[in-house]
Amino acid sequence: MKKLINDPANVVAEALAGFQAAHPDVRVDHDNRVVYRADAPRLGKVGLVSGGGSGHEPLHAGFVGAGMLDAACAGEIFTSPVPDQMVAATQLVNGGAGVLHIVKNYTGDIMNFEMAAELADDIPVESVVTNDDVAVEDSLYTAGRRGVGVTVLVEKIAGAAAEEGRSLADVAAIARRVNENGRSLGVALTSCTVPAAGRPTFELADDEMEVGIGIHGEPGRRRVPLATAAEIAGMLVEPVVADLPYERGDTVIAFLNGMGGTPLIELYLMYGEISKQLAGRGLTVARSLVGPYITSLEMAGCSLTLLRVDDELLSLWDAPVRTAALRW
Repeated sequence: MKKLINDPANVVAEALAGFQAAHPDVRVDHDNRVVYRADAPRLGKVGLVSGGGSGHEPLHAGFVGAGMLDAACAGEIFTSPVPDQMVAATQLVNGGAGVLHIVKNYTGDIMNFEMAAELADDIPVESVVTNDDVAVEDSLYTAGRRGVGVTVLVEKIAGAAAEEGRSLADVAAIARRVNENGRSLGVALTSCTVPAAGRPTFELADDEMEVGIGIHGEPGRRRVPLATAAEIAGMLVEPVVADLPYERGDTVIAFLNGMGGTPLIELYLMYGEISKQLAGRGLTVARSLVGPYITSLEMAGCSLTLLRVDDELLSLWDAPVRTAALRW
């Protein structure tokens, strides 16, 4: 294991300290490991809180800022934050209009966010669960589909709705609409190594890849021989398009995500192959996002997320955003 760390036990705490040093426009509650907007709480604005295990950076802390999240809770690597963290985040961003919890469908996250909502005193809380992964119906960490790439799109689009001053019910409805119209699938070329473990989470031969992998290294649909980028694009596009299903004439946002260890030159090459396949299926890509936005430490591979959009969702996507990892 070769990593730029000190003590494996202190990786999350020291990374949060570095994040705060690099981004002085956010604040960090180090006791609760909560990253939050410097201007929080904003009176009359719905607060957006998300969070999860560390190791998926920039998710979630990198998306705290104007037009996106108000706070993010950081758990240990690949481990859910605890309810006390989520309660602290909810209280920090409550401006009187209620708080939306955006929760990936993992058992620990679901349970702890539910407890936090009950413990948040008299703060109105709504929860939206993302479950966009078409790979498997159940996994080691979930009942039902895993929440993966669409989480980034939910945070951006719901964040824009909240920034406009919409009500908690309206912001939650927008978030659910995004989740319902988004589908994802990923592929891994290598495993990753959790610092505390010191060895790869799983083994893949040099000539193998895993289709449908989870962001914690959970098994996917199948293990197959390593293929070309064009062939991998087909393995991702076909199941994603078939699941919703997406139809000719649909307009989509296409999000090609890097899992942490794949360079941008390969991601853009992959996006070129995917865009050709989408065009061949009669889908119009209105916007695209390419890069490592929801990672699995240093895992090599990528995931594809498609979101079917209308004019309203596209307008919210285009709205200004200013965070450490996403801004326009």
